[in-house]
This record gives sequence, C-alpha cells and structure tokens, in this order.
Amino acid sequence: GAVEVARRLSSGLNAPLVESGLSRLLIDCNRPLHATDLIPEISETTIIPGNHDLSAIERTARIDLSHRPFHTCVEEVIAKRAKRGLPSWIVTIHSFTPVYRSISRPWQIGIIHDEDDRIAKPLIAALAQDKNLNVGINEPYSPADRVYYTLERHARPRNTPCVMIELRNNEIASAETQAQWAERLTTIFAAIG
Repeated sequence: GAVEVARRLSSGLNAPLVESGLSRLLIDCNRPLHATDLIPEISETTIIPGNHDLSAIERTARIDLSHRPFHTCVEEVIAKRAKRGLPSWIVTIHSFTPVYRSISRPWQIGIIHDEDDRIAKPLIAALAQDKNLNVGINEPYSPADRVYYTLERHARPRNTPCVMIELRNNEIASAETQAQWAERLTTIFAAIG
C-alpha cells in the first residue's frame, strides 16, 4: 500500500521517488548498517527463520542488493537537484499495522518529525482540518524509536526539510484508498510547497 501511495504522490507532484525494492523484513533500508534490526530476526511476535544465523557473505549480499543502492540513489537524486539549483524536501512514506502486540493504534496517519518541523507543522495543520481523521504526531513511532535513519542520513547534514509519513495499513488496502490518500497528500504538499 505505501509504495503505491508514494508512486502516485511522486507522479502528482512531479517529484523523484526512490524505492527500496525489497521488504524491510529482508533488510530495512531505514536502519543504519550497525543496527541490530537491520535484518530483523522477529517481526512483532513472528520469528523470521531466513534471517537467523546469516553469514557475513549473506548479510553483505543483502546490503549490496538493496540498502547500499537505495542510499546511493537518494544521494544522487539530491546532488542532481542541488546542481540544478532546485530546492528539495525529503518525505519518506511507510505503513503500520492497526494492531501491534495486541494494542490498537487509533491513528489513520502518523506524522513523524524531529525538531525540524518545517514540513510537519503545516502538514499536521492541513490534516487536522478533517475532524474525522486521527493524526498521530510522532505516533505510532518517533525519531527516538530509531526509525528516522534515512532522514538523519540525507536531510540533516544538508538542512533539507523532511518528514516521515506513516499510513495505517487498512487505510491503504485498496487501489481506491491508495489513490485517495495520494490525492489528499498531493493537494496538501502542493499548497505547502
């Protein structure tokens, strides 16, 4: 669901999109290479057998297959835009489960940010206009949960405005709802930008 929303958003804004290409259960591109959950051995309560006892060669193969190319591509996109004098934002889009460890998550969307709220603040304000929408602010995650790596790596050093968007899985389960969320976000970002 999240990648389809990201693709539509990218198209609607005529903005570049970098996809990881693999499930985060194989390797999480939003984690540093030294993170213990770079290649998660468990997801919530489900053991991932194929991720246990990986050799150094297997680990390196996954890094070379997805993690390294993803971050290299992000760096190249930013550099090309800077060379052309184009301003950039970095927006990451993810999804989360409605229930985690038997606890319901009431937010349809979460806006994750650190002290830089240049995008988050107007985005939250725009989303809050819909009184039927439960917007999580640094929910269901926050940068303190170590989920902000891509933005820390690529946005912080360049002082590039950034935000992380988390959409609840059941909000983006169909092509129709993916299109609705993409349209909503496209409209908001176009107004902010």
